[in-house]
Amino acid sequence: MITGKTESGFRYELDEETLDDYELLEILCDIDNGNESLLTKAARQMLGDKQMNALKEHLRNDKGRVPATKMIAEITQIISGNKELKNS
Repeated sequence: MITGKTESGFRYELDEETLDDYELLEILCDIDNGNESLLTKAARQMLGDKQMNALKEHLRNDKGRVPATKMIAEITQIISGNKELKNS
């Protein structure tokens, strides 16, 4: 299990088996090639539903919204903060 923490304090766990997934690699490559719309799919595949919901709650503002800019920043930190993903 790989653990980490984003700058905002969100703690996450990534299963090594989840990271060793060719389909996730394809998604990450497509993101690198400009298809940023796949970022949400990659995040859900890495984090799973439970952690994705926890991340949304972590970022939810006083108006009940989850700012997209903050969510994207968090997901980017999770991806870039892990050598296993960067080397994929």
